[in-house]
Amino acid sequence: MPRLVIEIERCKGCGLCVAVCPPEVLAMATTLNSRGYHPVELIDEERCTSCGACALMCPDLALIVFRPQKRAQAPRAATVPA
Repeated sequence: MPRLVIEIERCKGCGLCVAVCPPEVLAMATTLNSRGYHPVELIDEERCTSCGACALMCPDLALIVFRPQKRAQAPRAATVPA
């Protein structure tokens, strides 16, 4: 599952998400969306921390952040004092 989904057609290319991205993994695309804007793109998914700063800043709700699932740990056996 991707860490970040970008709704390309909703993005108006304001760049606010790029400015607040701590790991600096967002950039403005060189291509245009159907509305004539340069949307944001994720340039390095491996470095994305899923912090959500980009989605919080986006005025167009064009970004959806997914946090990686932590693996469930096996329950520990109860220890009974001897």
